[in-house]
Amino acid sequence: MSDTRTATQVPAWRVALAAVGKSAPVFLVLLILIAWITYLNPRFIEPSFFLNFLRRSAPLMILAAGQLFVVVSGGFDLSQGSLVTLTVLAGALLAFGDPANTWWVILVLYGIGLLVGVFNGAVTSYLRVPSFITTLGMLLTLKGLALLITGGAPRGALPPNFRAFGRAFIEDVPLLGRLPWAVIVLFVLSALFVYLFHYTVLGKQALAIGDNQRAAALAGIHVPRVRITAFVMSSLSAVTAGIMLGGFSGVSINVGDGLELEAISAVVLGGAALLGGRGNMPAALAGALTLQALFTLLNFLGLPSPIRVTVQGAIIIGAVGYAAWRAVRAGQERGA
Repeated sequence: MSDTRTATQVPAWRVALAAVGKSAPVFLVLLILIAWITYLNPRFIEPSFFLNFLRRSAPLMILAAGQLFVVVSGGFDLSQGSLVTLTVLAGALLAFGDPANTWWVILVLYGIGLLVGVFNGAVTSYLRVPSFITTLGMLLTLKGLALLITGGAPRGALPPNFRAFGRAFIEDVPLLGRLPWAVIVLFVLSALFVYLFHYTVLGKQALAIGDNQRAAALAGIHVPRVRITAFVMSSLSAVTAGIMLGGFSGVSINVGDGLELEAISAVVLGGAALLGGRGNMPAALAGALTLQALFTLLNFLGLPSPIRVTVQGAIIIGAVGYAAWRAVRAGQERGA
């Protein structure tokens, strides 16, 4: 019996590859956008320019990776943007420009992210409050806390070694010239996220919960623990994005505004189902890169910035409509 089960098991890399194949449209769209931008500015694909594009995209890609764990398990994390803001403002206030404070401040910030993720996951799982309501309340709480501790205006400063993750470079790299630290962090974390999602039980269990929570519980999956872990992944990714954005753009009370919606839009572009049960990490990362490429193209075309919000809304509405259409079609096929 065990030999039969072993023989029919599908390797994780084949499952991941099949999922990427189903999400192929996002990669095609990304290539089209890059080609269009290159047509408008041929220097875009030069190493220095393209690496700078990746550097700007890194925070959103990391946010989307964390958001994916929550979305595939059937929830949303609307607190990501406010946690990014709190990370930047609290980091500047605690470090106060002193490089000696950087590392313990970063540990404190990740501790805050851990607590936020555990709280969101516990309230959603044990009190059965919808994640939309839970994280919306957390969004307001974190935003209010950030404004309270700073008095409504940026205070303190981020030390140079803190900002290095967003703005520093490794100089004189063969073929590339300047290699941003943010790109190195992006590639390392992307590999980690892909591993956790596709090669460990965490990703499989999150998908199972999003597909059918009751069936997952009956199969022996500890639903609250997986959901809490998913929210923790999302919160820690927000802290990481905040550290990078603090280095990239400095201290601002608006640094995280709207980032949670951009992360959800990126995940949707990558083919994840907003109702849970379907998603793919490489496609989610590509979705974030596609969204950043789209914003870059809109800038090149001289279109106003509010168009970005319109595009994100259209993506989310389209994704929900498509998911509903698929559900109706699947029901009709089963009835037939």
